[in-house]
Amino acid sequence: MERPSLALTHAGHFHADDVFSAALLLEVWPGLEIRRAYEVPEGFEGLAFDVGGGAFDHHGPERKLRENGMPYAAFGLLWKELGEQLVGAEQAKWLDEHFIQPLDRDDNTGCGDSLADAIGGFNPVWDSDADADACFWRAEAFAAQVLKNRLEGARAVNRAKALVEKALARMKDQVVVLPRFAPWKNTLKSSDAELVVYPSQRGGFSAQGVPIPDDPKHRLKCRFPESWAGLRAPQLERVSGIRGLRFCHASGFLVSANTLESALAACRAARAEAQEKQRAGETGA
Repeated sequence: MERPSLALTHAGHFHADDVFSAALLLEVWPGLEIRRAYEVPEGFEGLAFDVGGGAFDHHGPERKLRENGMPYAAFGLLWKELGEQLVGAEQAKWLDEHFIQPLDRDDNTGCGDSLADAIGGFNPVWDSDADADACFWRAEAFAAQVLKNRLEGARAVNRAKALVEKALARMKDQVVVLPRFAPWKNTLKSSDAELVVYPSQRGGFSAQGVPIPDDPKHRLKCRFPESWAGLRAPQLERVSGIRGLRFCHASGFLVSANTLESALAACRAARAEAQEKQRAGETGA
C-alpha cells in the first residue's frame, strides 16, 4: 500500500475506531496530513477511513467479516492492510485478536470496551465550547502511545522467539538454557523441551517446567519433586542432595539456584524422577 497524499475521516463526535485509525496511519506514515470533514469531497483522491463508503469504511450494507464472524471496523480494515509490515504475520494476527477486535466489536455493536470508553472521554461534553478537532488530536496522542506500546511488545515477542529458538537448537536432555530471560512459553510449549533454565533478575538462575500445550489442567511436561515443594535452603539442599538450590515453589513448577550447574542438576533430578514414575506406571509397580 503506497503512502496516500492525504487522509480524511469524519468530523464531529469521535470514537476509538477513527482515533486509532489515525494513530495507525501516522505510525506507518509520519507527517501524513489527516483532515476531518462531515463528507468526503467530490473527486477526493486520498485515503478516506470510517467515512465515505470506501475500502476503509464499514457503514455500508455489505458488512466485512473476519473468518470468525467478527465484523471489521475502520481500524481493523486498516490493520489488515498495514499490520503485517509493522510486526510480522504472527504478531499481526495476535494483535488483531487481542487488541483490535475488541475495539472493532465496540464500534460495530456499542457493547462497551474500557479502552474505547477512555478514548470517548476525550470528546467535548455536551455543553462545552471546546474545539472537537483539538480534542480529537489529544485523543490521537493518547491512542498513539497505546499503539506504540502494543507494537513494541509485539516486536519484543518476535525478538524473544528468535533468541529462544536459537537456544532450543542447542537443547540437551530436553533442557533448554537461555542466555538471558526472554518470554519463552509460546515457543517451548510446542517443542520437545521439558524444562528451561535462565539467569534470574535476583541473581543466580531459575529453572521452570514447560507447560503442556493446550492442557485444560495447566499441567507441566516435567515438574520438580514433590518432596522439594515449598522448601528453602539449607533444608532444600539436604532433601535434594544438590548444593546451591535456594528455593522450590510450593507447586513444584520452579526452582531457584545459585549457579547454572545447580539449576541443571535440579532439572536432571526432576527428569529422573518423572522417568522413574513413568516406568513404575508402565509396569504397574
